Amino acid sequence: MSKIATVYGGSGFVGRYIVRRLANLGWRVRVAVRRPNEAMHVTPYGVVGQIAPVLCNIRNDDSVRAALHGVDVVINCVGTFDAGGKNNFEAVQDKGAERVARLAAEEGVANMVQISAIGADKESDSIYAQTKAQGEEAVLEHFPNAVILRPSVIFGPEDEFFNRFAGMARMSPILPLVGADTKFQPVYVDDVAAAAVAGATGNAAPGIYELGGPDVNTFRDLMKYMLEVIRRRRMLVNMPFFVARPMATLIWLGNFLTLGLAPMPITRDQVASLQYDNVVSEGARGFDDLGIEPKSMKAILPDYLWRFRSSGQYAAIKESARNLRA
Repeated sequence: MSKIATVYGGSGFVGRYIVRRLANLGWRVRVAVRRPNEAMHVTPYGVVGQIAPVLCNIRNDDSVRAALHGVDVVINCVGTFDAGGKNNFEAVQDKGAERVARLAAEEGVANMVQISAIGADKESDSIYAQTKAQGEEAVLEHFPNAVILRPSVIFGPEDEFFNRFAGMARMSPILPLVGADTKFQPVYVDDVAAAAVAGATGNAAPGIYELGGPDVNTFRDLMKYMLEVIRRRRMLVNMPFFVARPMATLIWLGNFLTLGLAPMPITRDQVASLQYDNVVSEGARGFDDLGIEPKSMKAILPDYLWRFRSSGQYAAIKESARNLRA
């Protein structure tokens, strides 16, 4: 009989790749989300009936328990960048993670995987990083044999990192960067999914794994490479933290006064996070310990950022034609 997994947040960026991998292994998958009707895009990843979106509010015990009752494995992908509202950092990343782990342990679930983030630290200036660390602690308290994954910034076709800045580059001659010298170790979303499935299937020892790709670059260098991929020239302007902090406060105030109508391109918490490098710690367990060889940005980014080129998918053809005329 097929094993069953519940993936909390399984319709999101990382979750959908985990669901696809589990389905390919023959697992039945419950995709626990707040709006199941908006998660139907994951159902074609398996055969009819193999993948089922189910209603779940991670802030409610009964809802979380119903989604995991009778399953073999639980994977929690739920996270947020929203510091306010009901689904804020504490509610989702701390108390939500605790709730999933506690109820999974009570229900006798065999394995649990928690998606966290590099930089998770209770002493951090960032509330995002604090609540990620608090969530990890709560998970291990209730589910000591859990696998916790800490990825660096994640890239892939649906990412909100390279896609966001490539979209800005299409409209603006200047790209302002907060923390231009901060280092990142971008990791491909499907490699993170492979690590999660390794933990779910018992092929990873319990504990914490930090996941980073083969390349370590500054924020500035990442943007330079992104611009190279999309064939655009833009001015990269470093915004010092002493400027970014009050600016983020003014942006927050504008958003507050307009009842959320004014956009928030950067938050105070993101400014706090950008002060620290986002790379794998020395001596940390990672992809090598999982038997996974992570893919580089150069192997993936051109496959989805081409849409931000002035000629889209025809850019390479036009460049070849110019070479022929020359």
